[in-house]
Amino acid sequence: MDSTYPKVPETLEEVLSPSWLSEALATKYPGIEVSRVHPGPVVSRITTNARFRIECEGGLPDGLYPNLCVKGYFNELGRAAMYAGVPEAFFYRDLSEESGIRTLRSVYAHVDAETSASIVLSEDVIAQGAVFLDSLSPYSPDQTAQSLGELAKLHAKTWLSSSFAHADWLAPRLRRIASGRGVREIQGNFEGPIGAKVPDEVRDAERLYRSYLGVVEHVTSASPWCVIHGDPHVSNVYLDEEGRPALVDWQLVQRGPWYLDVGYHIGATLTVADRRRSERDLLRHYLSELAAHGVDAPDEESAWADLRYGLVHGFYLWGITLQVDPPITTALLERLGAAVNDHDALVVGET
Repeated sequence: MDSTYPKVPETLEEVLSPSWLSEALATKYPGIEVSRVHPGPVVSRITTNARFRIECEGGLPDGLYPNLCVKGYFNELGRAAMYAGVPEAFFYRDLSEESGIRTLRSVYAHVDAETSASIVLSEDVIAQGAVFLDSLSPYSPDQTAQSLGELAKLHAKTWLSSSFAHADWLAPRLRRIASGRGVREIQGNFEGPIGAKVPDEVRDAERLYRSYLGVVEHVTSASPWCVIHGDPHVSNVYLDEEGRPALVDWQLVQRGPWYLDVGYHIGATLTVADRRRSERDLLRHYLSELAAHGVDAPDEESAWADLRYGLVHGFYLWGITLQVDPPITTALLERLGAAVNDHDALVVGET
Protein backbone atom coordinates (compact mmCIF):
# COMPACT_ATOMS: atom_id res chain seq x y z
CA MET A 1 0.00 0.00 0.00
CA ASP A 2 1.27 3.53 -0.81
CA SER A 3 2.04 5.07 2.58
CA THR A 4 1.37 8.52 1.13
CA TYR A 5 -2.34 7.77 1.19
CA PRO A 6 -4.38 6.79 4.24
CA LYS A 7 -6.31 3.54 4.20
CA VAL A 8 -9.61 3.73 2.31
CA PRO A 9 -12.30 3.81 5.02
CA GLU A 10 -14.84 1.02 5.34
CA THR A 11 -17.63 3.29 6.63
CA LEU A 12 -18.99 6.73 5.93
CA GLU A 13 -18.60 7.59 9.60
CA GLU A 14 -14.85 7.09 9.31
CA VAL A 15 -14.68 9.27 6.20
CA LEU A 16 -16.43 12.10 8.01
CA SER A 17 -14.06 12.05 10.97
CA PRO A 18 -11.76 15.08 11.28
CA SER A 19 -8.74 12.80 11.75
CA TRP A 20 -9.19 10.83 8.50
CA LEU A 21 -10.10 13.92 6.47
CA SER A 22 -7.02 15.72 7.79
CA GLU A 23 -4.78 12.85 6.73
CA ALA A 24 -6.40 12.50 3.30
CA LEU A 25 -6.52 16.20 2.46
CA ALA A 26 -2.93 16.66 3.62
CA THR A 27 -1.81 14.82 0.47
CA LYS A 28 -2.85 17.94 -1.45
CA TYR A 29 -2.92 20.55 1.31
CA PRO A 30 0.07 19.84 3.59
CA GLY A 31 -0.43 20.80 7.21
CA ILE A 32 -4.23 20.95 7.04
CA GLU A 33 -6.05 20.14 10.27
CA VAL A 34 -9.78 19.58 9.94
CA SER A 35 -11.37 20.61 13.23
CA ARG A 36 -15.06 20.01 12.57
CA VAL A 37 -17.26 18.24 10.02
CA HIS A 38 -20.88 19.17 9.34
CA PRO A 39 -22.65 16.21 7.67
CA GLY A 40 -25.16 16.89 4.91
CA PRO A 41 -27.49 14.87 2.67
CA VAL A 42 -26.61 11.24 1.92
CA VAL A 43 -27.73 9.20 -1.10
CA SER A 44 -26.94 5.50 -0.76
CA ARG A 45 -27.62 3.08 -3.60
CA ILE A 46 -24.74 0.95 -4.86
CA THR A 47 -22.45 3.88 -4.25
CA THR A 48 -22.79 6.18 -1.26
CA ASN A 49 -22.67 9.88 -2.04
CA ALA A 50 -22.54 12.20 0.94
CA ARG A 51 -22.24 15.97 1.08
CA PHE A 52 -20.57 17.71 4.01
CA ARG A 53 -18.83 20.90 5.12
CA ILE A 54 -15.53 21.21 6.94
CA GLU A 55 -13.90 23.73 9.26
CA CYS A 56 -10.13 23.87 9.71
CA GLU A 57 -7.78 25.11 12.42
CA GLY A 58 -6.42 28.44 11.25
CA GLY A 59 -8.91 28.59 8.36
CA LEU A 60 -9.12 26.78 5.05
CA PRO A 61 -5.99 26.40 2.93
CA ASP A 62 -5.89 28.47 -0.24
CA GLY A 63 -7.81 26.76 -3.02
CA LEU A 64 -9.83 24.41 -0.81
CA TYR A 65 -13.61 24.82 -0.89
CA PRO A 66 -15.35 24.05 2.45
CA ASN A 67 -18.30 22.19 0.94
CA LEU A 68 -17.24 18.74 -0.19
CA CYS A 69 -18.74 15.45 -1.34
CA VAL A 70 -17.54 11.88 -0.91
CA LYS A 71 -18.28 8.94 -3.20
CA GLY A 72 -17.50 5.45 -1.97
CA TYR A 73 -18.76 1.89 -1.66
CA PHE A 74 -19.75 1.55 1.98
CA ASN A 75 -23.01 -0.40 2.07
CA GLU A 76 -23.60 -4.10 1.41
CA LEU A 77 -24.42 -3.61 -2.27
CA GLY A 78 -21.46 -1.31 -2.68
CA ARG A 79 -18.92 -3.63 -1.09
CA ALA A 80 -19.91 -6.30 -3.61
CA ALA A 81 -19.29 -3.86 -6.47
CA MET A 82 -16.13 -2.10 -5.26
CA TYR A 83 -14.26 -3.04 -8.43
CA ALA A 84 -16.50 -0.64 -10.39
CA GLY A 85 -15.05 2.35 -8.57
CA VAL A 86 -11.41 1.65 -9.39
CA PRO A 87 -11.28 3.30 -12.84
CA GLU A 88 -13.20 6.35 -11.61
CA ALA A 89 -10.86 6.94 -8.67
CA PHE A 90 -7.81 6.62 -10.92
CA PHE A 91 -9.42 9.00 -13.41
CA TYR A 92 -9.88 11.69 -10.79
CA ARG A 93 -6.42 11.09 -9.35
CA ASP A 94 -4.38 10.78 -12.55
CA LEU A 95 -6.24 12.26 -15.52
CA SER A 96 -9.18 14.56 -14.86
CA GLU A 97 -7.20 17.73 -14.26
CA GLU A 98 -4.71 17.07 -17.03
CA SER A 99 -7.45 16.29 -19.58
CA GLY A 100 -9.11 19.69 -19.26
CA ILE A 101 -12.60 18.18 -19.42
CA ARG A 102 -15.17 19.92 -17.25
CA THR A 103 -15.98 17.58 -14.38
CA LEU A 104 -15.95 17.49 -10.59
CA ARG A 105 -12.83 18.98 -9.04
CA SER A 106 -11.32 16.19 -6.98
CA VAL A 107 -9.43 17.06 -3.80
CA TYR A 108 -8.55 13.44 -2.97
CA ALA A 109 -8.89 10.10 -4.75
CA HIS A 110 -7.34 6.76 -3.98
CA VAL A 111 -7.59 3.00 -4.61
CA ASP A 112 -6.47 0.32 -2.17
CA ALA A 113 -4.42 -2.07 -4.31
CA GLU A 114 -5.11 -5.00 -1.99
CA THR A 115 -8.89 -4.71 -1.64
CA SER A 116 -9.92 -2.57 -4.68
CA ALA A 117 -11.70 -0.24 -2.27
CA SER A 118 -11.81 3.27 -3.69
CA ILE A 119 -12.86 6.73 -2.64
CA VAL A 120 -13.24 10.13 -4.28
CA LEU A 121 -13.53 13.45 -2.45
CA SER A 122 -14.61 16.35 -4.61
CA GLU A 123 -15.99 19.84 -4.33
CA ASP A 124 -19.73 19.94 -3.71
CA VAL A 125 -20.89 21.54 -6.93
CA ILE A 126 -24.52 21.60 -5.76
CA ALA A 127 -23.48 24.02 -3.03
CA GLN A 128 -21.93 26.12 -5.80
CA GLY A 129 -25.21 26.19 -7.75
CA ALA A 130 -24.86 23.20 -10.09
CA VAL A 131 -27.88 21.20 -11.27
CA PHE A 132 -27.67 17.47 -11.97
CA LEU A 133 -29.70 16.17 -14.92
CA ASP A 134 -31.48 13.00 -15.98
CA SER A 135 -33.18 11.82 -19.14
CA LEU A 136 -36.33 13.71 -18.20
CA SER A 137 -34.43 17.02 -18.02
CA PRO A 138 -34.62 19.31 -21.05
CA TYR A 139 -31.35 19.26 -23.01
CA SER A 140 -30.96 21.14 -26.26
CA PRO A 141 -28.80 20.52 -29.34
CA ASP A 142 -26.73 23.56 -28.35
CA GLN A 143 -26.05 21.95 -24.98
CA THR A 144 -25.15 18.68 -26.65
CA ALA A 145 -22.68 20.61 -28.81
CA GLN A 146 -21.10 22.00 -25.64
CA SER A 147 -20.78 18.61 -23.99
CA LEU A 148 -19.39 17.11 -27.20
CA GLY A 149 -16.78 19.84 -27.02
CA GLU A 150 -15.86 18.62 -23.54
CA LEU A 151 -15.55 15.04 -24.77
CA ALA A 152 -13.35 16.29 -27.61
CA LYS A 153 -10.94 17.76 -25.02
CA LEU A 154 -10.57 14.38 -23.31
CA HIS A 155 -10.28 12.47 -26.58
CA ALA A 156 -7.72 14.84 -28.07
CA LYS A 157 -5.58 14.97 -24.93
CA THR A 158 -5.32 11.17 -24.82
CA TRP A 159 -5.34 10.39 -28.56
CA LEU A 160 -2.93 7.47 -29.02
CA SER A 161 -1.15 8.72 -25.90
CA SER A 162 1.76 6.59 -24.72
CA SER A 163 1.08 7.85 -21.18
CA PHE A 164 -2.16 5.88 -21.03
CA ALA A 165 -1.54 3.07 -23.51
CA HIS A 166 -0.72 0.48 -20.86
CA ALA A 167 -2.61 1.69 -17.78
CA ASP A 168 -4.49 -1.31 -16.39
CA TRP A 169 -7.33 0.85 -15.10
CA LEU A 170 -8.05 1.94 -18.68
CA ALA A 171 -8.20 -1.55 -20.14
CA PRO A 172 -11.22 -1.98 -22.47
CA ARG A 173 -14.12 -3.56 -20.58
CA LEU A 174 -16.89 -4.04 -23.15
CA ARG A 175 -16.33 -7.79 -23.27
CA ARG A 176 -16.82 -8.00 -19.52
CA ILE A 177 -20.04 -6.01 -19.82
CA ALA A 178 -21.34 -8.40 -22.47
CA SER A 179 -20.58 -11.40 -20.28
CA GLY A 180 -22.34 -10.02 -17.22
CA ARG A 181 -25.85 -9.47 -18.54
CA GLY A 182 -27.51 -10.11 -21.85
CA VAL A 183 -30.57 -11.49 -23.60
CA ARG A 184 -32.61 -12.26 -20.47
CA GLU A 185 -32.34 -8.74 -19.06
CA ILE A 186 -32.93 -7.07 -22.43
CA GLN A 187 -35.94 -9.25 -23.11
CA GLY A 188 -37.40 -8.39 -19.73
CA ASN A 189 -37.13 -4.68 -20.48
CA PHE A 190 -38.35 -4.98 -24.06
CA GLU A 191 -41.42 -7.02 -23.11
CA GLY A 192 -42.43 -4.81 -20.20
CA PRO A 193 -43.59 -1.21 -19.89
CA ILE A 194 -39.99 0.06 -19.65
CA GLY A 195 -39.39 -0.85 -23.30
CA ALA A 196 -42.82 0.12 -24.59
CA LYS A 197 -41.47 2.90 -26.85
CA VAL A 198 -38.65 0.90 -28.45
CA PRO A 199 -39.35 0.69 -32.21
CA ASP A 200 -40.62 -2.72 -33.29
CA GLU A 201 -37.83 -3.01 -35.87
CA VAL A 202 -35.14 -3.17 -33.14
CA ARG A 203 -37.16 -4.84 -30.37
CA ASP A 204 -35.16 -8.05 -30.62
CA ALA A 205 -33.08 -8.95 -27.57
CA GLU A 206 -31.07 -11.71 -29.25
CA ARG A 207 -30.23 -9.54 -32.25
CA LEU A 208 -29.16 -6.66 -29.99
CA TYR A 209 -26.93 -9.01 -28.05
CA ARG A 210 -25.33 -10.35 -31.23
CA SER A 211 -24.87 -6.81 -32.49
CA TYR A 212 -23.16 -5.79 -29.26
CA LEU A 213 -20.79 -8.72 -29.53
CA GLY A 214 -19.99 -7.38 -33.00
CA VAL A 215 -19.25 -3.97 -31.49
CA VAL A 216 -16.97 -5.61 -28.92
CA GLU A 217 -15.02 -7.44 -31.61
CA HIS A 218 -14.73 -4.33 -33.75
CA VAL A 219 -13.51 -1.94 -31.07
CA THR A 220 -11.04 -4.41 -29.57
CA SER A 221 -8.66 -3.69 -32.40
CA ALA A 222 -10.03 -0.30 -33.49
CA SER A 223 -7.54 2.47 -34.14
CA PRO A 224 -7.04 5.28 -33.41
CA TRP A 225 -7.99 4.97 -29.75
CA CYS A 226 -8.27 7.52 -26.98
CA VAL A 227 -9.57 7.59 -23.41
CA ILE A 228 -13.37 7.60 -23.49
CA HIS A 229 -15.98 8.27 -20.84
CA GLY A 230 -17.80 5.07 -21.78
CA ASP A 231 -21.25 5.98 -20.46
CA PRO A 232 -22.00 9.61 -21.45
CA HIS A 233 -25.79 9.67 -21.24
CA VAL A 234 -27.61 12.76 -20.03
CA SER A 235 -27.99 11.48 -16.46
CA ASN A 236 -24.19 11.66 -16.23
CA VAL A 237 -24.23 15.37 -17.01
CA TYR A 238 -24.64 18.32 -14.70
CA LEU A 239 -24.85 22.04 -15.43
CA ASP A 240 -22.36 24.07 -13.41
CA GLU A 241 -23.13 27.39 -11.74
CA GLU A 242 -22.70 29.11 -15.11
CA GLY A 243 -25.02 26.66 -16.87
CA ARG A 244 -22.19 24.84 -18.66
CA PRO A 245 -22.40 21.05 -19.14
CA ALA A 246 -19.95 18.87 -17.20
CA LEU A 247 -19.47 15.08 -17.21
CA VAL A 248 -19.57 12.83 -14.13
CA ASP A 249 -19.67 9.11 -13.20
CA TRP A 250 -16.47 7.71 -14.69
CA GLN A 251 -16.86 4.04 -13.77
CA LEU A 252 -16.68 3.01 -17.45
CA VAL A 253 -13.71 5.18 -18.42
CA GLN A 254 -11.40 3.12 -20.66
CA ARG A 255 -9.40 3.11 -23.87
CA GLY A 256 -11.61 2.95 -26.95
CA PRO A 257 -12.56 4.68 -30.19
CA TRP A 258 -14.04 8.18 -30.00
CA TYR A 259 -17.33 7.20 -31.62
CA LEU A 260 -18.44 5.03 -28.70
CA ASP A 261 -18.82 8.26 -26.72
CA VAL A 262 -20.05 10.50 -29.50
CA GLY A 263 -22.74 8.25 -31.00
CA TYR A 264 -24.03 7.30 -27.56
CA HIS A 265 -23.99 10.91 -26.33
CA ILE A 266 -25.90 12.31 -29.31
CA GLY A 267 -28.44 9.48 -29.18
CA ALA A 268 -28.99 9.69 -25.42
CA THR A 269 -29.03 13.41 -24.68
CA LEU A 270 -31.64 14.53 -27.21
CA THR A 271 -35.25 13.78 -27.94
CA VAL A 272 -35.80 11.75 -31.08
CA ALA A 273 -36.97 14.81 -33.02
CA ASP A 274 -34.08 17.01 -31.90
CA ARG A 275 -31.54 14.30 -32.65
CA ARG A 276 -32.89 13.75 -36.16
CA ARG A 277 -32.72 17.49 -36.90
CA SER A 278 -29.25 18.11 -35.53
CA GLU A 279 -27.10 14.95 -35.49
CA ARG A 280 -25.15 15.69 -38.68
CA ASP A 281 -24.35 19.21 -37.52
CA LEU A 282 -23.37 17.90 -34.09
CA LEU A 283 -20.99 15.36 -35.63
CA ARG A 284 -19.39 18.11 -37.72
CA HIS A 285 -19.05 20.23 -34.58
CA TYR A 286 -17.34 17.42 -32.69
CA LEU A 287 -14.92 16.74 -35.56
CA SER A 288 -14.05 20.44 -35.78
CA GLU A 289 -13.40 20.55 -32.02
CA LEU A 290 -11.16 17.50 -32.31
CA ALA A 291 -9.21 19.17 -35.10
CA ALA A 292 -8.96 22.40 -33.12
CA HIS A 293 -7.17 20.43 -30.39
CA GLY A 294 -4.59 19.18 -32.86
CA VAL A 295 -6.00 15.79 -33.85
CA ASP A 296 -6.11 14.63 -37.46
CA ALA A 297 -9.89 14.10 -37.32
CA PRO A 298 -11.57 11.40 -39.42
CA ASP A 299 -13.48 12.43 -42.50
CA GLU A 300 -17.18 13.11 -42.05
CA GLU A 301 -18.55 10.18 -44.05
CA SER A 302 -16.51 7.52 -42.30
CA ALA A 303 -17.29 9.19 -38.97
CA TRP A 304 -21.00 9.14 -39.76
CA ALA A 305 -20.84 5.40 -40.42
CA ASP A 306 -18.90 4.81 -37.20
CA LEU A 307 -21.55 6.50 -35.05
CA ARG A 308 -23.54 3.25 -35.30
CA TYR A 309 -21.15 1.53 -32.90
CA GLY A 310 -21.74 4.15 -30.24
CA LEU A 311 -25.50 3.94 -30.71
CA VAL A 312 -25.50 0.17 -30.25
CA HIS A 313 -23.23 0.54 -27.22
CA GLY A 314 -25.68 2.92 -25.54
CA PHE A 315 -28.75 0.94 -26.53
CA TYR A 316 -27.23 -2.24 -25.11
CA LEU A 317 -26.23 -0.61 -21.82
CA TRP A 318 -29.77 0.61 -21.28
CA GLY A 319 -31.23 -2.66 -22.52
CA ILE A 320 -29.50 -4.48 -19.65
CA THR A 321 -30.20 -1.78 -17.04
CA LEU A 322 -32.28 -2.98 -14.09
CA GLN A 323 -31.84 -0.67 -11.11
CA VAL A 324 -32.75 2.79 -12.40
CA ASP A 325 -36.07 4.61 -12.07
CA PRO A 326 -38.25 3.19 -14.88
CA PRO A 327 -39.17 6.54 -16.51
CA ILE A 328 -35.46 7.30 -17.04
CA THR A 329 -34.76 3.91 -18.62
CA THR A 330 -37.90 4.20 -20.74
CA ALA A 331 -36.84 7.57 -22.16
CA LEU A 332 -33.32 6.40 -22.97
CA LEU A 333 -34.47 3.16 -24.58
CA GLU A 334 -36.88 5.17 -26.75
CA ARG A 335 -34.19 7.63 -27.84
CA LEU A 336 -31.43 5.12 -28.44
CA GLY A 337 -33.77 2.56 -29.99
CA ALA A 338 -35.00 5.14 -32.47
CA ALA A 339 -31.43 6.17 -33.30
CA VAL A 340 -30.31 2.56 -33.78
CA ASN A 341 -33.30 2.02 -36.06
CA ASP A 342 -32.70 5.23 -38.04
CA HIS A 343 -29.05 4.29 -38.60
CA ASP A 344 -29.78 0.60 -39.28
CA ALA A 345 -27.12 0.07 -36.62
CA LEU A 346 -27.85 -3.50 -35.58
CA VAL A 347 -26.17 -4.70 -38.76
CA VAL A 348 -22.78 -4.00 -37.12
CA GLY A 349 -23.03 -7.42 -35.48
CA GLU A 350 -23.86 -9.16 -38.72
CA THR A 351 -20.92 -8.10 -40.88
